[in-house]
Amino acid sequence: MADLKVEAIHTSYGLSQVLFGVSLEVHAGECIALIGRNGVGKTTTMRSIMGLTPPSQGKVLWKGQDIAGLAPYKVCKRGIGFVPEDRRIFPELSVWENLDIARRSGTDGKVAWREDEVFALFPDLAQIKDRRGGVLSGGQQQMLTIARTLMGNPELLLLDEPSEGLAPLIVEQLRDKVAQLKSTGLSIVLAEQNLQFVLALADRVYILEKGEVRYTGTPADLRANENIVKQYLTV
Repeated sequence: MADLKVEAIHTSYGLSQVLFGVSLEVHAGECIALIGRNGVGKTTTMRSIMGLTPPSQGKVLWKGQDIAGLAPYKVCKRGIGFVPEDRRIFPELSVWENLDIARRSGTDGKVAWREDEVFALFPDLAQIKDRRGGVLSGGQQQMLTIARTLMGNPELLLLDEPSEGLAPLIVEQLRDKVAQLKSTGLSIVLAEQNLQFVLALADRVYILEKGEVRYTGTPADLRANENIVKQYLTV
């Protein structure tokens, strides 16, 4: 059974409907990717799962329980972490304080993430742990946002456009870090426009267009289907 199963969700912002019956599933330890052009509903799908923009119809099943409409902090407590596109670190707090404020104890016998483990994954952060978040580079802020989310001990990580605005070398480093996280058994939902980033990490991809899933397949399937790439992903 899938750990996360999204069933035919419809989500709106006020009178503007964005998602029209989106369905997807994520199995334990799997990375799935939501891809597509700007404005197709990738972020809204993430926000619907997290409870930030609850769907008006459909279900969000996490380990068999419908969490659609739960407050975001309750979704987080159940084991889902969200790394938003705009990062939202605390600029006046140090790197260490940003991590400390998100700390949660391990539950159900699970080992909690600690600073030393986070710093082992992101050694650059260890060297600047006393620096304020607001003066960090874009790449450092992205790594801090992921590290802060890990301090909440998620079993599923929602990563929204992690490579957005970063230099190619930083994107490569970030891709390697996400691959390391995946290798620990962490489940990941990745919303991303950088196709090479996606193909290096995802087990399956979902292409969204105008708030609907138009294609599902493996990275190998997608590489072999140039028409789909041109139709839905080429600018």
